[in-house]
Amino acid sequence: MASEEASLRALESLMTEFFHCCTTNERKREIEELLNNFAQQIGAWRYCLYFLSNTRNEYVMMYSLTVFENLVNKMWLGVPSQDRMEIRGCLPKLLLSEHKALPYFIRNKLCKVIVDIGRQDWPMFYHDFFTNTLQLIQAPAMAPLGLVLLKTTSEELACPREDLSVARKEELRKLLLEQVPTVLSLLTGILQTIWDKHSVIAATPPPSPTSGDTGELLGSLLQESYCTKQLSQPVPRLDQDSLQLCSLALECLAHLFSWIPLSASITPSLLATIFHFARFGCDLRPSTDLKIKSGPAVYSSSSSSNGPSSTSSAQVNGSSVRDVDPGDQARLGVLAMTCVNELMSKNCVPLDFEEYLLRMFQQTFFLLQKLTRENNAHTVRSRLEELDESYVEKFTDFLRLFVSVHLRRIESNTQFPIVEFLELLFKYTFHQPTHEGYLSCLDIWTVFLDYLTTKIRSRLPDRESVLNRYKDALVLLLREVLHRVQFRYSQAQLEELDDETLDDDQQTEWQRYLRQSLEVVAKVMELLPSHAFSTLFPLLQENLDVYLGLRQFIITTGTGRRLNITAENDCRRLHCALRDLSSLLQAVGRLAEYFIGDVFATRFSDALTVVERLVEVTCYGSQVSLYDVETAVPSVLKPDLIDVHAQALAAFQAYCHWLAQFYSEVQRQNQSRFVSLITSAMDASAPLISAKVPEKLLLSACHLMVSVATTVRPVFLVTIPAVQDIFDLVTVSHARRLPQEAQVLVCRALSNMLLLPWPNLPESEQQWATRSTNHASLLATLTRNYRLLRGTTNLQQRRLEEMKGDVQQTLRILRDIVESISGESTKSRQICYQSLQESVQVSLSLFPIFIHQSDVTDDMLSFFLTLIQGLRVQMGVPFTEQVIQTFLNMFTREQLAASILQEGSAGGRVVEKFLKILQVVVQEPGQAFKPFLPSIICLCLEQVYPIVAERSSPDVKAEMFELLFQVLHHNWRHFFKTSVLASVQRGVSEEPMENEAQFITAMQAFGQSFLQPDIHIFKQNLSYLESLNSKHKLYHKKLFRTSMLFHFINVLLQVLVHKGHDLLQDEIVLAVYNMASVDFDSFYSAFMPEFLSSCQGVDANQRSVLGRNFKLERDLPSFTQSVHRLVNDLRYYRLCNGSLPPGTVKL
Repeated sequence: MASEEASLRALESLMTEFFHCCTTNERKREIEELLNNFAQQIGAWRYCLYFLSNTRNEYVMMYSLTVFENLVNKMWLGVPSQDRMEIRGCLPKLLLSEHKALPYFIRNKLCKVIVDIGRQDWPMFYHDFFTNTLQLIQAPAMAPLGLVLLKTTSEELACPREDLSVARKEELRKLLLEQVPTVLSLLTGILQTIWDKHSVIAATPPPSPTSGDTGELLGSLLQESYCTKQLSQPVPRLDQDSLQLCSLALECLAHLFSWIPLSASITPSLLATIFHFARFGCDLRPSTDLKIKSGPAVYSSSSSSNGPSSTSSAQVNGSSVRDVDPGDQARLGVLAMTCVNELMSKNCVPLDFEEYLLRMFQQTFFLLQKLTRENNAHTVRSRLEELDESYVEKFTDFLRLFVSVHLRRIESNTQFPIVEFLELLFKYTFHQPTHEGYLSCLDIWTVFLDYLTTKIRSRLPDRESVLNRYKDALVLLLREVLHRVQFRYSQAQLEELDDETLDDDQQTEWQRYLRQSLEVVAKVMELLPSHAFSTLFPLLQENLDVYLGLRQFIITTGTGRRLNITAENDCRRLHCALRDLSSLLQAVGRLAEYFIGDVFATRFSDALTVVERLVEVTCYGSQVSLYDVETAVPSVLKPDLIDVHAQALAAFQAYCHWLAQFYSEVQRQNQSRFVSLITSAMDASAPLISAKVPEKLLLSACHLMVSVATTVRPVFLVTIPAVQDIFDLVTVSHARRLPQEAQVLVCRALSNMLLLPWPNLPESEQQWATRSTNHASLLATLTRNYRLLRGTTNLQQRRLEEMKGDVQQTLRILRDIVESISGESTKSRQICYQSLQESVQVSLSLFPIFIHQSDVTDDMLSFFLTLIQGLRVQMGVPFTEQVIQTFLNMFTREQLAASILQEGSAGGRVVEKFLKILQVVVQEPGQAFKPFLPSIICLCLEQVYPIVAERSSPDVKAEMFELLFQVLHHNWRHFFKTSVLASVQRGVSEEPMENEAQFITAMQAFGQSFLQPDIHIFKQNLSYLESLNSKHKLYHKKLFRTSMLFHFINVLLQVLVHKGHDLLQDEIVLAVYNMASVDFDSFYSAFMPEFLSSCQGVDANQRSVLGRNFKLERDLPSFTQSVHRLVNDLRYYRLCNGSLPPGTVKL
């Protein structure tokens, strides 16, 4: 023993040194290498067994167990059978004798090592592995230890990692499933025994706040009086040991439920017991005033206690009842609801389990009633505030699962009162103590409303009866959601929401809250349009009256105009009214879609009322210019006034589709009302298009003008004086003082007024000649300075910098104008190009001058890309050829390299835009641009590809491969000259091929990309190959089939084996199947043997097993299963074979 003792002391010394703060990183690496080498040797486990039995150093114990873990998981096959038998005997004995004294994390690690041995050897070599665990669970003093082993067994054996063969995984799952009824019965027994032991149920319980409180609703939810009586009893007070035992049992159940199928093994008795424990989360004790925090149990398998477990053996019988933290008791409720939710998340429910589901719902809704019941001591909100947050979250998860997964199963059951459930859900939702909790509940209502809408659409005959059943609930929901977004009713809660910080979706916390609330309002509007409108519009009117009445409080002083409302209470009330008006305007805008289409006529009156009111408020805002008025609290009221005005414009903009339908209805009739609406809207917008106006308001006015010009398109729009003023503003160059975005929007609106066809009018009445002249004049004015640059060469650097701003802004305006009409009629595009022609030629001549200015080149190429996408027919072939040739000449290999090397900068974007332009060109049908194909392919494969192949450059690489794909897809005959006759003659096996070298290089580029780490490029290129196969039979072509097919399959299988892109497993296997299916006989007879023989790290026998297990199936599901089995088992064999390095190291 001298050597073992000396080794132990040496190891303790090394461990102490390793974790000492003064030890250098280099010394730590030396120690780590020494420890790793020691762990690899065959006999190391004997020393480790001695260390475990003779040390109290936690680092030494953890290291020793890691050695055992490594031995069992990686070297077990090479351990002599006698040694394995000895280890199987020693470690459980060590656990049984030492588990009370071991720290929890050492005990858990030891349990895991024992379970790992069972994973390898049970039942053939370790036949009593599971029996031992069951016996421990049945021994009161050892039950907690048995439960830790059971949970670890469920975690490690039911869903094992990839260090087992598929056959062994299947065997373990089958063995565990056989044990499930016994295990569930034992766990039920433990929980029931503890509950019964601690319950104080008298034959006639005395009346108390916690017992016998059932009521009518409870009676309808729970038909069985016994169940009602049981659930109505007070929860027992558990001692610490019982609490720990119950926690472990519930943790085991939760994990078991995550993988076992729903079956009769999950008995009514077990479900009832789980629900008994779920009550621990929703029962408050008068003695606890503090908010309950959830914490792990001391003996939990996931405990965080650091000291030795003095309570490791739960002595249920005869143990003294110690004070238990209410938070620990509440944790039982959280664990019980976790069990319930695991069952609820299973969408596949056997018919014979539906009765169990109903019972579960009934019992959960009893708990929901308890949570939402008010009494003298607690309101519903205060009750929910005092509960463990985790419990409330679990309960909300349950409700979400019930509504989204199971409502369709249960709703029609006569024993389930759906309306009463909605009443409880309503109370639960609107008494949530946190905003996150409330929004989670709104999500549940959204799912329910979607379900109801779908159901009503599919059942037109009894639509009204279905709707009437839920009408009261929907009415209440609408009213309460609207209350919750109004500062008038909920100021304290709403002021807590952050309205400055943007989240990943570019919205603030307040915007997210409002948006989610308005989605619910909109869904109710779809179901109950009349009622929703009659609820919302009076609220809008009420707040509008406050806003419209502000004019009387404006006084003029020497310094300007001021709002004469200064009292603190008045300012607070005005702030609330303005915030609410802003929200209600957004609500009204959100509902615009429910007034158009088939319901236009029936809801016309309501819509007209809304639109007229919106016009009134926007005109009032612009006339009174409230955004320019001084206020008593400028940091609060000024943003409020600006926001109301902007939201009024945005709400009116939302009704542009309604206005377009209105216009089409009255076009041949009296248009006075419509003309009045449009004229007033333009009168309200025009004064706001000024650099002096706050940008939020300016942009809202610009967007409204764009929508009227683009969506409504009134004939008379350009004749309105306010619109004429905007034309004058732009043509006298004052618009250049506008912010860039606003200038672009205004120019788009004016251009669209002149370019877009007027609705419902024949060509003869479109006045194209006049409009063409006006548009040419408009663009001539917008581009005056830009066109003066024509012929400019050899400019000094300083002059270039001065020009950049004007050049970039002009290009952005022109690009936006082209983009907005690219999908319109031929006439619109012709006029647009005629107006643009000179500017386009100027841009092309400027391109060489700015080639080294990446930011300007980026804007130029963006403009040409938009131009070629939208107006290439109008540009004509000769000029388009000139553009493409100019770009091809300018983008030399050196220029490309310089741009691409500026990764993530304008240079990279320039190359991307250039490649996008070429993508458009190669997709063009006909022969016009075919002469460019060789140059484009050459640029792609010989210039761009060599630069990006070995660099990340993900954006450029993605565009390059898309160009390559478009070349192949749209120009297949450039490579394969198959005639129609040859394609129908099935006997023709060979087909003539041209440009073979280019095709091979392209395929090699695709193949090379599958060896790169970028998953996005991998996914994109795999889909491109699959698309080429489905459209052009790529995999069947002789060249691909004979010289490339097996290489691609090999690469894809290697990616699976090396776990290169696990997220794409399904896509990779499908591609392998499609490639193999070209010639299954060759795949099985030639490829598979060759692939297996080339596999490193496996022996001949293992190769033989891998080959036999790959079934000769030709259907996709069987083939997929075989591929997954091959990949898993190949990894497993390599792991086993690669874990026995030679050499021995002594400490």
